[in-house]
Amino acid sequence: MSTSGQITILIVDDETAITELMAARFLTRNFIVFKANNGKDALSQLDANNTIDVVILDVKMPGMNGLETLKLIKERHPLIEVIMLTGYPTVEDAVDSLKLGAFDYLKKVVDFEQLNTMIKLACEKKFKTKNIM
Repeated sequence: MSTSGQITILIVDDETAITELMAARFLTRNFIVFKANNGKDALSQLDANNTIDVVILDVKMPGMNGLETLKLIKERHPLIEVIMLTGYPTVEDAVDSLKLGAFDYLKKVVDFEQLNTMIKLACEKKFKTKNIM
């Protein structure tokens, strides 16, 4: 969380319209929002910015997919919580996501209030873990 107490999120999706729509909704909730359209850009933003609390990450993206990106996020930034989103849910992807350290795995189009709740829970987990270390 930023020094102002705001939750900071990074939305990663190759569909710009989805990224923009989600960003607009979270901005109305007083979140600080960063956006990336692929895994490589997401990792660059995370490496350059240590204020991001939660990543909302699309599973299916060209190039580096969400699972590959998740693995690298958790290796480089283990305290950042990641919520996986997909339009094509599979049990295999859900299991793999959770094994790699995802906080949750949700189906698009996700209910905004459910996603908002998951982000807040992920932030709570992050700060409990951070305070233990």
